[in-house]
Order: sequence, then C-alpha cells, then structure tokens
Amino acid sequence: MTRWTEWLSTQAADRESKNLTRILNPRRTDDDVIDLAGNDYLGLSRHPAVSGAAAAAAIAWGAGSGASRLVTGTLELHQELERELAAFLGWPDALVFSTGYHANLSVVTALADRDALIVSDAHIHASLIDAARLSRAEIVVTPHNDVEAVRRALGAAGDRRTLVLAESVYSVLGDAAPLRALANACVDHDALLVVDEAHGLGVVGVGGHGLVRELGLAGHPHVVVAATLSKALGAQGGAVLGPRALLHHLVNRARPFIFDTALAPSPTAGALAALRILVDEPELPDVIHRRVGVLGRALGVGLPAGAVLSIPMPSPQTALAAQATCLEEGIRVGCFRPPSVPDGVSRLRITCNAGVSASDWQRATDTIVKVVSG
Repeated sequence: MTRWTEWLSTQAADRESKNLTRILNPRRTDDDVIDLAGNDYLGLSRHPAVSGAAAAAAIAWGAGSGASRLVTGTLELHQELERELAAFLGWPDALVFSTGYHANLSVVTALADRDALIVSDAHIHASLIDAARLSRAEIVVTPHNDVEAVRRALGAAGDRRTLVLAESVYSVLGDAAPLRALANACVDHDALLVVDEAHGLGVVGVGGHGLVRELGLAGHPHVVVAATLSKALGAQGGAVLGPRALLHHLVNRARPFIFDTALAPSPTAGALAALRILVDEPELPDVIHRRVGVLGRALGVGLPAGAVLSIPMPSPQTALAAQATCLEEGIRVGCFRPPSVPDGVSRLRITCNAGVSASDWQRATDTIVKVVSG
C-alpha cells in the first residue's frame, strides 16, 4: 500500500464511521419518482419549449461552444440571453458563465486581492467561500444575517476595498437576507455588496424577478448580483449582473471566465426559452409559494422565502432513514447533514416544485407528512 492509498483508505473509513459517505445515484430517463429534491423550481427543464430550444441550438451550433468566450466561444445566443436576463432582473448589463459556481468565483476573485477585505455571512454557498479564499483577501466571517456585525467589520476596514458577501435567499434555512440594511451599510462605508440570487431568481418577487429587484436595489451602485441558470430556469450556467464597467473588468480579469470554455449552446438556448416563459407567465412562482405554505403548515415548520422547505431532523441517521422511506413510496426528497449544513443540524430538504402535477403533489405531501410525523 502506498502512502496515498493508505491516506485514501483512512479518509474513507473516517467518513463511514461518521455516516457521511456520499455516493452518486444516476437517474434513468424513464424514472417515475416524483422529484422534490432537485432545483428545477418551476419545472421548466422538461418544458417542450425549453427542451425544444436546447435541441435546436445543438443542431444549429453544435454540441459545444468550441472555445473560451474571448476566442471564438461567444455566440449570438449568449448575448441575446445576457440582454434579456439584464432586462428581467433590472440591471444595465449581464455576463453569462458556464456555471453559477464560476460566476461567484469570478466576481469575487476579480474584485478582491491581498489589499482588500471580504466580509462574509456565515451561511454563504461553498462557491463564495472558495472565491473568498482564492482572492487572498482578509476574510471576516460574521454571524448569519447580523447587520451590526457587518457594520463593525466595515468600520474596521480602513481605506481598503471591501466586499460584503450574501445570498438573497439561503438554500439551507430558506430565509432571506436583510439586503436593504446590508446595502445601506455598504453605502455608509463605500463597500460593494455581492448578492447571490441563485434561489431568488424565478421564485421571489412579483413575477420571479428576484429579491434584489423586489427591494428596489437593482442598479444600485453598491450592489452586484450573481445568479444561476440551473435552478428556476431549469438549464445550466450562471451570470453576473451589474454596471458595464464592472462586467468589462470581469471579461479582462476574471480567470474562471477567461480560461473556461463558454457555456454550450443547448443550455444557453434552454435558459433563454425558460426566461421567456417566465416573462409570459409571471404567475408561475405563485404556485411555489402556495405549495410551500400548505406543506409547511402541515408540518408545523417555518415558511421559507424561497422554494425549499427545510425540515429539521434529530440526527443524520434519522434524516437518511426518512429520505429512504420517502423514496420507497416514490417520492425523492433531499437530505442535508453535517458538514454540508452551516449550523450542524440535519434536515430534509423539500423542493416545492411548481412543475409537479396537482395529483402528484398531493400524493407527495401526504407521504412526507406521514413519514415526518410518524
């Protein structure tokens, strides 16, 4: 046994002893399980207009974009999506990336360096955590949604460029960030608020315009938004939205953008088709919130700002057992457990998907309530 095989064996045994081993579970095309674990919040990934647009784009442009965006990888499709996404979210401009992860990495690492300070909410996504570390800036982690702690950190920043990192809606607890108060703090200290709208786009606000626009912060000089195209829009990719000068800086300085192959034609066209459906059917997010309300009240848990209902469980083992029971009944639910959860509390994660039929949704809610309550 080599040093590396021994280390890998020890790591695997440690995970197993803590019941933290993860495995990949591929889905089949004929999978008939009701999926309440994914992030396809509006059920648009299989909408005929969305899948049709994705298929047509593959035929017209090919399977891939062919290069990074600064070489030959920028397609007319990318620019069309950027224009319509910026208009929908209320920003001057948008820049599309291959993933939401890359969007977050890009905006943080291109704006922060050793001379900067990053003030990070304790519950931000792993992509923002990684971005902060890669930037080499000093990092101050503040308690979740604690605006006064953010203000104290900003007050100690001196004349350094400072970023404040937050999500509009947090994926684990489902709560909304105090964005107005954070934006005001950034104005007072000349800082920049980076908001990840991954769980807000297509879900929060009138017509699913996101929490930033709903609060009147779209276009704010101290705010920049990152988003993903892989959740409510049912496709793949990410975007950063902000002033043209900032996005021009990303094109020139963001390594995850410069050196990455551009988003493929199919998901680009799929996201664009999904966005147009959302524009034409602004009532779609209302289905999510009705379902969140019904199931949340039946389970006696707090209602989230977004589409994901978080159900605390006594232990990782209990959560996994409940997840397995639901699956046996034909319902797929998510399961968050340490170390993936920021507060160390294991949870079932229920996506209140607007694309599930009314009859399937009723069967799923009955099953979940029975499993959790029993």
